[in-house]
Amino acid sequence: MREYYHRRAPEYDDWYAGKPYTDPAQRKSFLAEREQLEAALRELTPACTLDVACGTGFLTRHLPGEITGLDQSSAMVEIAKRQAPDASYVTGDAYALPFADGSFERVFTGHFYGHLEPDDREAFLAEAKRVAPQIVVADAARRPGHDPDEWQQRAISDGTTFPVFKRFFLPEQLLDELGGGAVLFAGDWFVVVAA
Repeated sequence: MREYYHRRAPEYDDWYAGKPYTDPAQRKSFLAEREQLEAALRELTPACTLDVACGTGFLTRHLPGEITGLDQSSAMVEIAKRQAPDASYVTGDAYALPFADGSFERVFTGHFYGHLEPDDREAFLAEAKRVAPQIVVADAARRPGHDPDEWQQRAISDGTTFPVFKRFFLPEQLLDELGGGAVLFAGDWFVVVAA
């Protein structure tokens, strides 16, 4: 999965632009809800935040407060620096965060948690709880036509395909996994919870 996201960096934001959704009604729904997701993130209380798996910084730029973005892909980080220049960035591992205990007020992650298999989830959550008392997760809502957990074959523009594990969430399920908290946004496409 690491290679997939590193190689996909230049075209990653095509998804946020709704390009995979060729049906006009589906694309309109996706884009309208993406704007609601962005608004929900801007409404968070400003905090010293670590954005884990920040990718291209598409969501990073909507987070209020002092933001540090972390991603394992240097290609993603380079794009994030341009797209969300007010944040600082680190290339690093989400399972061994290069920060001291309690370094942040919040860990945010967008569309990363849903790619984690059970052992990786435990490792990530332990690290997130080590560096911050709060975690906010934005990810994909449970959608018709998708299993809750599935392996997908994803292609990049050169035609290379990669197997990618993906989960789709009900808000209560995600909160339960994180140990409780509050639903900040629940839509047809996205869910955001704080624990």
